[in-house]
Amino acid sequence: MTHTQKLLIVGPKGTGGIDRYITEQQRHLSNRMDVRVYTKYSSPEGEGLERGIRMVLSSLWAMLLFPFQPRPDVVHVHTSHTYSFYRSAFFVLFSTYVWNAPVVLHIHGSSFDEFLNTGSPIVKRLQSVVFDTVDDVVVLSEYWRGVVSPLADEEKIHVLANAVDPSEYSPTYDADPIHLVFVSNLIERKGVLELLDAIERLEEMSDLSFRVTIGGGGPLADRVEAVARKYDNVEYLGFVTEKEKRDLLSSGSIFALPTYAEGLPIAMLEGMAGGNAIVSTPVGSIPEVITNERGLLVEPGDASGLTTALEQLIRDPKLTSKMGRGNRTLIEEQYSWQATANNLVDMYAKAD
Repeated sequence: MTHTQKLLIVGPKGTGGIDRYITEQQRHLSNRMDVRVYTKYSSPEGEGLERGIRMVLSSLWAMLLFPFQPRPDVVHVHTSHTYSFYRSAFFVLFSTYVWNAPVVLHIHGSSFDEFLNTGSPIVKRLQSVVFDTVDDVVVLSEYWRGVVSPLADEEKIHVLANAVDPSEYSPTYDADPIHLVFVSNLIERKGVLELLDAIERLEEMSDLSFRVTIGGGGPLADRVEAVARKYDNVEYLGFVTEKEKRDLLSSGSIFALPTYAEGLPIAMLEGMAGGNAIVSTPVGSIPEVITNERGLLVEPGDASGLTTALEQLIRDPKLTSKMGRGNRTLIEEQYSWQATANNLVDMYAKAD
């Protein structure tokens, strides 16, 4: 009788890209192995001390219940920087030394490189222990391989980019007028303020024809809503469901993400699956994906440069469409969940 490998995926829920990755990971692996997901903790609401207390209590509850899970054959722990890493350390060490199960540590987070440069000897020691303990480390790109290589043996590190399912997107190329879309958390780190500034500057160009749709929620929602009220060609949708997001991206021509810090943003890959040209920033792994044939990159915080890049694509719809078609093909060939699932299964088989 063939043994069905038992996989336990551990990570947060309701936290944007990681949450989406875990959902898709479970969906694409469930027909090949016994998959369970442990997401007993989330990013709590509130601010300051109240939020900190909620986060600690949520994590302690997750740690308390974790030992009562059935022992898996492989544990896949998704982590990020600072507090996420401290919490993940418990799951890594328990899985290894109590269950004697192999552990895959999956690095996400826009600031993980800064986290590894900490001056705290205690934190550095914890980082070393965790990286020494795990069997495999998954990073999003060659850039992130370089970031973690001082702590992890080279044979442990696997470059495995984020992935999307292109079959869920139906691109509509050659939109008239050009359709600029943005879907993300409405926070400063995502470059929302620079995007709004660029939109206002583009609106002053009377010979320019375009429309804008923004989706997502967050502390800058009021600023977005104010710009949408000001211009007839700008629409703010608020929070969007996954289906609404896919439909929006499929209708877009340009996906903008003028972010300050990223790993390899799933939102950008989703925009590419929807057939969009990309305007983003050269942070994290983005420059490894977005070449001159796929989009334009501007420095974070540069509203003037962002305006110029968007204007260039709006004025050249043929170039924009060519980029969008090429991006869709790239997703199908290199960033699809079908290929990622195969790589994960191979990794688990070697680890078990």
